[in-house]
Amino acid sequence: MKTSFLLAVSALMVAAPAAAQTSQWQLDPAHSSAQFAVRHMGISNVRGTFTKLSGTARYDPADFKNDSVEVTIEVASVDSRVEMRDNDLRSDHFFDVQKYPTITFRSTKVESAGADKLKITGDLTIRGITKPVTLDVDGPSKPVKDGQGRLHMGVSAMATVNRTDFGMTGYQGIAGNEVTLTIDAELVQTPTNSK
Repeated sequence: MKTSFLLAVSALMVAAPAAAQTSQWQLDPAHSSAQFAVRHMGISNVRGTFTKLSGTARYDPADFKNDSVEVTIEVASVDSRVEMRDNDLRSDHFFDVQKYPTITFRSTKVESAGADKLKITGDLTIRGITKPVTLDVDGPSKPVKDGQGRLHMGVSAMATVNRTDFGMTGYQGIAGNEVTLTIDAELVQTPTNSK
């Protein structure tokens, strides 16, 4: 009986750290950005960024089945460095921000893709249309502490989508249909470690 008790305690001690591994993280908007790149007339890449985004993540480096990611981008924050083009991107020719003010991504599956790499599959919603997308992720980086003792880690995620899948069909021949999306995010651990 004593042996059984010791075995049970040992099992709990081994299991407890694993259970505590899953942690909550908050995207740090001041150190994160979402970018896009699209071909112009088939000859050059036009790049832009969305300057306002937010998000959360759950992460367990030992077991991905409980991991999740949610990101929200404020479309009106689009900045391609040309005001006229930005206004056009906000119009119903493209993002139609009056009707659809946000782009969202919600993960449905997280899996390893090798050392320090992940594949995150989820639902991407643009202009009210939701399509499955897989992000190729570098990271997360090894967590580091800031001056207040909070943990930070970074990720970089990329995917290519077809804009016509999301109802953006205008300017054919001028704006390319394939759009590369990139999110560079810094995440800060939140106080809870519960699943």
